[in-house]
Amino acid sequence: MTEYGEYVLLPAAAAALLLIVCFAVRRFLRKRRGAAGIDDMEGHDFEYFCAELLERSGFEEVEVTRGSGDYGVDILAEKDGVTYAIQCKCYTGPVGVKAVQEAYAGRDYYDRMVGAVLCNQYFTSSAVKAARKLKILLWDRGYLESMMEE
Repeated sequence: MTEYGEYVLLPAAAAALLLIVCFAVRRFLRKRRGAAGIDDMEGHDFEYFCAELLERSGFEEVEVTRGSGDYGVDILAEKDGVTYAIQCKCYTGPVGVKAVQEAYAGRDYYDRMVGAVLCNQYFTSSAVKAARKLKILLWDRGYLESMMEE
């Protein structure tokens, strides 16, 4: 190959690499902005936001329960023949055992197959331990962000 050909390939490869980096940075910033926005939501707005995400993720018959007296469940839904009772928590810090207990009670009250807690943060070790014992799914910030990307 001639020197001229090599010099042409170097700028083309550099341009392609720069383009890839730009797209990756844009995607990262868009993801962070979207995730940060959920932290500013009020509780009820967060519940409707989660309901919309669940629908986009293939859940059916998604229903936000009434605000008070919901027996620890904010959303009722179904996916692939499995019924869910979901507790939503929009917190500024780690989510504890109380949310797991609420999902557990609500799952039985609404006679659902699966109980879950969906939150914008992460769970305390006590919450994780309780969820394992009570068979409650924990959907943390990482899970929420992955749903937002779909």
